[in-house]
Amino acid sequence: MSKRPLTLEDLDLSIGKRTRLHRLLYKYGPGNGRLMILPIDQGLEHGPRDFFVNPESLNPEFQLRLALEGGFSGIAFQIGLAEKYLRTFAGKVPLILKINGKTEVPPDDDAFSPCNASVEDAVRLGADAVGYTCYVGSPRQDDDFIQFGKVRRDAERAGLPVIMWAYPRGKFMDARGGKESLYAVDYAARVAQELGADVVKVNYPKVDEEKRAQYPKEYRELKLSKREMLEKVVASAGKTLTLMSGGSKRTDAELYDDVRAALEAGVTGFIFGRNMWQRRFGEALEVAGKITKMTHEVSRPVASGKAALV
Repeated sequence: MSKRPLTLEDLDLSIGKRTRLHRLLYKYGPGNGRLMILPIDQGLEHGPRDFFVNPESLNPEFQLRLALEGGFSGIAFQIGLAEKYLRTFAGKVPLILKINGKTEVPPDDDAFSPCNASVEDAVRLGADAVGYTCYVGSPRQDDDFIQFGKVRRDAERAGLPVIMWAYPRGKFMDARGGKESLYAVDYAARVAQELGADVVKVNYPKVDEEKRAQYPKEYRELKLSKREMLEKVVASAGKTLTLMSGGSKRTDAELYDDVRAALEAGVTGFIFGRNMWQRRFGEALEVAGKITKMTHEVSRPVASGKAALV
């Protein structure tokens, strides 16, 4: 039996947040209480190299057309792209304004992502949510938590939902088995709920047998399937909607297997970037359509916010 994903009926939200999340969950995208977001913040985070495989994707209008025609719930932009490219698509493609970011040039040993935009910018641009990257476990997480606290308070006053990109990072996390371990991802999901995020984006956890001895003792003996690991992450996120990140491009079979496992585990949806826009436009539309169909097949919250399992 598939786990029931959270719905708006489960959440204690302000009217503004509830209204904007309802638009993202039901009016746009799959439209059945699921989120499917297209992020294009990799140009800042990784530089132009991610666009080499599909040169058309260097122009953000490619991703905007994909978000519109592919039925995505919204697009995640840094402020420069939002101000320069969104005008023609305003009102047609919901905006998640990413308000912090960094380049890949400095090492992640002391990872920190400074704010380069504000909640006020998000309101001015008509965004339906703000996105914030938090590096859980980094030596600079005290600065991160303080910065996020201000963002959360500003967003609460503005009635904007906050989506946290909860990423385990830093030399201390590496010493405990790495950023992709179940321990790291599970902890990141819990941190997002504890700090007040409305939605959390996490990566798929992986098991590295060579690093198992480095895991905290409570995680060392766990022998869980992919779905069971995801169920644990969703449970740790509690009343924070959980989105899975696509990461680097995978084969179709791997991608669809990950999507199904996540849906069965009770996630709310996905933030898939490179797995979408590194493909040619027609192929990306086909993949987006397949994932949308899967969100209806596995378990589907209905418009009232109640969940119907199939």
